[in-house]
Amino acid sequence: MTDRGDAVVLEEVRKTYELGGEPVHALRDVSLRFERGSYTAVMGPSGSGKSTLMNLVGCLDTPTSGRVVVDGADVAALSERERTALRGREIGFVFQTFNLMPRLTAAENVALPMVFQGVPRAERDDRARALLARVGLGERTDHRPNELSGGQRQRVAIARALANDPTLLLADEPTGNLDSETGRDIMAQFAALHREGNTVVVVTHERHVAEHADRIVHLLDGEVEREERVADPRRPAAGGRE
Repeated sequence: MTDRGDAVVLEEVRKTYELGGEPVHALRDVSLRFERGSYTAVMGPSGSGKSTLMNLVGCLDTPTSGRVVVDGADVAALSERERTALRGREIGFVFQTFNLMPRLTAAENVALPMVFQGVPRAERDDRARALLARVGLGERTDHRPNELSGGQRQRVAIARALANDPTLLLADEPTGNLDSETGRDIMAQFAALHREGNTVVVVTHERHVAEHADRIVHLLDGEVEREERVADPRRPAAGGRE
């Protein structure tokens, strides 16, 4: 059963794809809980099921069997439109490749998710600028992505992920396209967001990135190999250095 303290629950989740007429078991009977306000990293080699898990937790896909419950809703029981609405309302995504709209300013990129939620223009403009200030880009609101560094673009992506005040923040290899110093700055942003009470899940293959979390879930061949509690997470202040 789902507890009110859980942002996401997976119960005996299996995900099977057909590839060349043969079944591929991407996830095998995975059961996990992501408590509200928790910070979890998911690690594993290529083919371990990390991307599949993220797609399920992010309501981008549904399980072959088992249950995925996000904010109390059984994802598989929802229509496609309902899943889209749930995803837009409750989940913020941060991708390795930023996925910003090149012709929009930083503020317009951050405001975009609020457009789909019907937020009035004045309110979304104010909130977009406030979120950019929150991630240290208050002076870059009118810059387009090609006028920003990689680290600044990722900060815009983080601000955009927070636009609708989601239940869950999902990050897929958020430092993968950044140099090590800029990557540390981005992880400091996630540390700050977690301190503010956000539920954070980071998918990564890098141990030093995973060690910012409180818990590391290790996947292997579509199964949870083990869970690890991080005794002393790396938690620099936002904008700080490790």
